[in-house]
Amino acid sequence: MWQPVCRVAELEVERGATALVHGQAVALFRTPDDRVYALGNHDPYARASTMARGIVGVRDGVPFVASPTHKHAFDLRSGRCLDDDHVSVPAYDVRVVDGVVHVGGRKEAAA
Repeated sequence: MWQPVCRVAELEVERGATALVHGQAVALFRTPDDRVYALGNHDPYARASTMARGIVGVRDGVPFVASPTHKHAFDLRSGRCLDDDHVSVPAYDVRVVDGVVHVGGRKEAAA
């Protein structure tokens, strides 16, 4: 089930935004190439809903957000922590239709 959230143009490049999607707090990120990613907003290290305030960047070709408190990097595509393979945050499917960001279901964890 896809939920329309906002227009792509409303998302600042390399800045997070939060939205309530399917009853969950989701952090949305727009990268310079206009891709949009959605991760759970809960930072597992800080135990707070702060992921949307993280710093967006690229490490070895992997788009990531660094948690604002402890600076752990999370892959925007999968939610996997780049600093600790045992930690991840939920990642959600995203599509853009006619300039509107739609967030779908939670992605399956990569094996």
